[in-house]
Amino acid sequence: METTQPKRPSNHLVMAIITTILCCAPGLPAGIASIVFSTQVNKKYNEGDYEGAERASKNAKIAWIIALVLGLIGAISYIVFVFVIASDEGFREALEQELQRQQSLQNN
Repeated sequence: METTQPKRPSNHLVMAIITTILCCAPGLPAGIASIVFSTQVNKKYNEGDYEGAERASKNAKIAWIIALVLGLIGAISYIVFVFVIASDEGFREALEQELQRQQSLQNN
């Protein structure tokens, strides 16, 4: 009797790599986890562990989504810092004073 294999689940490797590269620091751990889960999908499927392949596929997808969200949060936070906080005149004056103080300490 011939058994039919279920369809191979998506390994999400492309999105795992893209989010790992684009989301840099904030999303890096989740991106790496996504790549690891992605590489497990085909291996488990070929070994006949179809449930394990489905689980790895699901985990890879969740991990790259987390990496993407963390990357977006990091980018938005940076934009807010640059345009809102760093553009504040009081902040810039305090920063310049601190930099001058640090420079004078180094010169002495």
